[in-house]
Amino acid sequence: MIELSAAQLDLWMAGFLFPLARVLGLVAAAPILNNRAIPARIRLGFGAAMTLALVPGLPPSGLVAGSWPGVLALLQQMLIGIALGFSMRIVFVAIDLAGELIGLQMGLGFAMFYDPENAAQSPVIAEFFGLLATLVFLSIDGHLMVLAVLGNSFEWWPVGADLFPASGWVAIARWGSTIFSAGLMLALPVITALLVVNIALAVLTRAAPTLNLFAIGFPVTLIAGFVMLLLSLPFFSPALQQLFEYGLRTIAQLAMG
Repeated sequence: MIELSAAQLDLWMAGFLFPLARVLGLVAAAPILNNRAIPARIRLGFGAAMTLALVPGLPPSGLVAGSWPGVLALLQQMLIGIALGFSMRIVFVAIDLAGELIGLQMGLGFAMFYDPENAAQSPVIAEFFGLLATLVFLSIDGHLMVLAVLGNSFEWWPVGADLFPASGWVAIARWGSTIFSAGLMLALPVITALLVVNIALAVLTRAAPTLNLFAIGFPVTLIAGFVMLLLSLPFFSPALQQLFEYGLRTIAQLAMG
């Protein structure tokens, strides 16, 4: 008969629960993985399968899950996973911001679409940009890179170690500014073209006061916006890949401290 003591069971449970908390934190915050279209049971099963694959290569932490240090370590691992996933989520938020800016300039700010991922209304152009970013992210195996960084994070920051140093959180704060800078840079070509169109319409209105600006301005702005989107689409993919690389680099920098 194989006899197991309570101490061995606690050690095995701790060896599984602590990595599971970090993996589930990443699944809850990382793009693609936290999509609400994926049932919660599948996400939990995916997190458990990832943990089972990682546990054999992890050193024992020496913590007990039922103790106060174990509870604090459990919260710490969950916070680490959320921080890692949030770093990549910032890239998708920047892309959504670019779509919102373009839709606002095109006059499509009122054309809202229900976004099931965020459970809120989202502009049509922002939804299109989000789908495009998801396709590019999957095509470059970005989801696999995120999981690889998660596995390496247990070497860089093992269970039981202290929380991220101040430099790691400063890196997240600086990376958060990418929401505005990258979003504006992605939308800048279309916004510039629409600004030229609006200036031309203003000059045309001054030259012909009887011209009904509201009758021709909206169709012209829409056509110009869609034409610029069509012309700039081939250049979006390299820009998105560069953003994803920066996001993965930030995750690695955060995990390495």
